[in-house]
Amino acid sequence: MIAITRYRVPGEEADGFAERMTAVLAALSASPGFRSGRLARTVDDPGLWALVTEWDGAGHYRRALGGYDVRLQFMPLAVMAVDEPGAYEIVSSA
Repeated sequence: MIAITRYRVPGEEADGFAERMTAVLAALSASPGFRSGRLARTVDDPGLWALVTEWDGAGHYRRALGGYDVRLQFMPLAVMAVDEPGAYEIVSSA
């Protein structure tokens, strides 16, 4: 499964956001079931970012979010998250 969380980040917080979210990604990568992850910023709207991760399953993803190290770093950034569904089951790939 993939998890996509988008963030609306004010311009003055962009540098710090990238650094802090990279630390979150590193913490997530240590979790069982983690396959890959990346932080992206849209080219059309520099204030819109996305954290995209791939997991062995939804259970692994949810357990990883509950880990102390992840919560410690991830929760302060959640205030900037766009409120929308973010867990996707892969239906097909090439």
